[in-house]
Amino acid sequence: QVQLVESGGGLVQAGGSLKVSCAASGRTFSIYAMGWFRQAPGKEREFVAAIKWSGGSTVYADSVKGRFTIARDFARNTVYLQMNNLKSEDTAVYYCAKRSGQRMSITPGEYDSWGQGTQVTVSL
Repeated sequence: QVQLVESGGGLVQAGGSLKVSCAASGRTFSIYAMGWFRQAPGKEREFVAAIKWSGGSTVYADSVKGRFTIARDFARNTVYLQMNNLKSEDTAVYYCAKRSGQRMSITPGEYDSWGQGTQVTVSL
């Protein structure tokens, strides 16, 4: 099992920046990729970004490309999401997730461990 704990959410004005973190513990050797997803009230959970644990290749949703950056720190077993130029539509609960499979994925159902989520609110 891998346990994931997010932190760093909060309230920020539109145009501002925020960095959220996700610390992994447990059987971290099973990680193939880590992803960030978000869910706004009344909406389905959607993919934001993912990073291959070994090698560091990344993939982003079109809605965040050029504004968000995903990165990982092996020594701390932590993945980060740096969010710049935030917009009101970025308001959501942000979740990190672990995938054990053999390819990158943007599908929530293909991730097998999830954190509890951290709220990000962007005010106008």
